[in-house]
Amino acid sequence: MEWVEKLNQSMNYIEEHLADEIDYEQLGRIACCSAYHFQRMFTYMAGLTLSEYIRRRRMSLAAVDLQSGNEKIVDIAQKYGYHSPTAFNRAFQQVHGLAPSAVRGEGVAVKTFPPITFTIAVKGAEEMTYRIETKDAFRIVGISSPLQQEIEKNFAVVPQMWQKAAGDGTIPKMAALMDTQPMGLLGVSACNDEEEWKYFIAVASTKTVDGLEEYIVPASTWAVFSGSGTNQSVQELERRIVTEWLPTSGYEYANAPDIEVYLNPDPEDAKYEVWVPVVKKQS
Repeated sequence: MEWVEKLNQSMNYIEEHLADEIDYEQLGRIACCSAYHFQRMFTYMAGLTLSEYIRRRRMSLAAVDLQSGNEKIVDIAQKYGYHSPTAFNRAFQQVHGLAPSAVRGEGVAVKTFPPITFTIAVKGAEEMTYRIETKDAFRIVGISSPLQQEIEKNFAVVPQMWQKAAGDGTIPKMAALMDTQPMGLLGVSACNDEEEWKYFIAVASTKTVDGLEEYIVPASTWAVFSGSGTNQSVQELERRIVTEWLPTSGYEYANAPDIEVYLNPDPEDAKYEVWVPVVKKQS
C-alpha cells in the first residue's frame, strides 16, 4: 500500500542519515504529513518514540564501529551526533548496559536493534464508528503552552497544564465562555510545520476575556471518533485510529490541529471525541 511505502521510505531516510542530523520535517514530507503527526504515527505503530528509535539505531552502529575498527571513541561519538563524550557514554550505556570502552574486548555481548520495516496486518478488531465533518475556521480561547519538536519531551507538560487549570479555576472560567461548536472542553495540538508548536486547553467561543489567549483553528476536514473512559482510553483510541483506521481509510493527515473534545471532563469517566484532521489521498 502507498501509505506503508511512504513510511518505509521515511525509515530509509533515517538509515541514510544516522551519521547526520535527521530532519523531522523531511520525514513528515516523505510520509505526507507534519513532523508532529509523523512522530505520533510512528510512536503508535512502532511502540517507541522516534527519538528513542534513532538513538537505538545509532548505538547499534556505534557498537559495530567499536568492535570492528580502531576509531577513537570520541570520533565515533561525534560521528553519531554526540559532541560530549559524557552524553555518548550515557546513551551507549542506556542501550547496551556497559561503557563504550568495554566493547573493545573480545567476547563482550552487545545489543542490536535492526531497522524497522512497516507492514499492515489484517486482523479482526472491534468496530470503530466515526463521522467526517468539514468545518469553516473557528475561534478558540484558553491557555497554551509551547511544545518541543521531539514530542516525548512534552509528555509531562500537558497533564501538568490540565492539573493546574483544574485547580486554579481556569476550566470553569473557560466553560462559561463556550458558545460555538464544537461544544466541549478542548485539548488542541496546534503543531504544523509553519509556526511554533503549542498545546491549548480552550473552548470554542466568540467572547473575549482578559488573561485568555485566542487562536483560530483553520478550516479543515476532520474524522471524528467518539469514546468514553479514562485518559488512557483516549490514548488507546488514538492508537487504533493510527494503526487500524488510517492505513485503509483513503485519507491521510491534513495540516491542521488535532483536537480532543471533552463532552464530560470527568477524568475517571470522560465522554470525548477525537478529531483527526484529514484530507483525501490523491489518486
